[in-house]
Amino acid sequence: MRIIVVTANLPHGTNEAFIVPEIEELIRAGHDILLVPRSPKGPLLHGRALTQHACREGLVSAGVLAAAGTVACESPRWIMKAARVALRSRTAAMCAKNLAVLPKAFWLAAIAREWKADHIHSHWAGTTATLAMIAAGIAGVPWSFTAHRWDIVEDNLLREKVRTAHLARFISEDGLEMARKIGIGNQPSARVLKMGVELPAAVERPRGAWPIVLCPARLVEIKGHQFLLKAWRILRERGVHAELWLAGDGEMRTRIEATIRTFGLQNVVRLLGALPHEELLRMYKEHPISAVVLASMDLGNGQHEGIPVALIEAMGHGIPVVATTSGGTPELVRPGTGFLVPPANAVALADSIEMLLGDRGLIDEVGQSARRHVLQTHNLPSVVSSLVECFAETPLAETPANVAQREQAVA
Repeated sequence: MRIIVVTANLPHGTNEAFIVPEIEELIRAGHDILLVPRSPKGPLLHGRALTQHACREGLVSAGVLAAAGTVACESPRWIMKAARVALRSRTAAMCAKNLAVLPKAFWLAAIAREWKADHIHSHWAGTTATLAMIAAGIAGVPWSFTAHRWDIVEDNLLREKVRTAHLARFISEDGLEMARKIGIGNQPSARVLKMGVELPAAVERPRGAWPIVLCPARLVEIKGHQFLLKAWRILRERGVHAELWLAGDGEMRTRIEATIRTFGLQNVVRLLGALPHEELLRMYKEHPISAVVLASMDLGNGQHEGIPVALIEAMGHGIPVVATTSGGTPELVRPGTGFLVPPANAVALADSIEMLLGDRGLIDEVGQSARRHVLQTHNLPSVVSSLVECFAETPLAETPANVAQREQAVA
């Protein structure tokens, strides 16, 4: 298949590393991929190898405006139809964001026709999906999207997108349930299909004299670093000797650095910064990581974890995890495959980490069980094969019914 994948920034930026493995697997499986970032800005941290498959055109560039003008002249009705879509947005701010992507949607429609795309798939259900939906309607191409977490909460034309997309993919049962509470109904397009991760064929965990616990998470409030650091202070007071490595960057970095100093943890907590995805995976393989921990919080109004890919990858490498019951995490961390504690509970977090680090046999047992579970549920080739099957279910030949359904999106 010839598949256009619409992202927020990837291959640029630092926040979409978890999308990379699926795109690479699509390419390995022989599909032609055109990667189209909505806003191609930021460093080439995770997606450097994908740049040869990417079309780097700004959100509002001369090329975008020229192509949009051509499409508008050829089919002026699409201007009004697309504008009506944006005007159905819940808020003025959301309406402005949707209007802002319309020129690029017209440009993408022209690209899809010229490239003879079979399918357009958007990661995120926000403005990237708005862009994909409009472009697909103009080009007469089936489209789909993957919804993660915040983009469900945002509810940016979510009902219309689920209704008109061939596949509305949710990565967790929790996410699908959130969407149903918003009011998407029981549309057949809405399905749960987990994220796939690249897993090593075999693992041999290196051992170290000094236990290392890794937290691979952006330094933002929802990741709960403040409670993790409180737990680490408790562990130090109990005489537990271990290092905590924080891999990630973000708006909370200054506050986290101050907390580390206040708690006197400078010698046992390392800030690694944002790591390229391949470097993080190499760390799982080559470093004696005893456990991976996420202290994620539930901030209310649906602001919580989906299913963290960082945990899936760690478990797939045979590393036990300690996490909170936030969002969809309990769908991943089942009994015997890791440890779950309540969010915002530093004592419970410290208790589980201490129990795990104190028993080398338990580390091995839980790690092996976690790997078996992930191999069954998040195996990358299997997930991508299922995704492509969903794409291919829609006949590529045009029929009046297909055209009418897509045009409903922008009617």
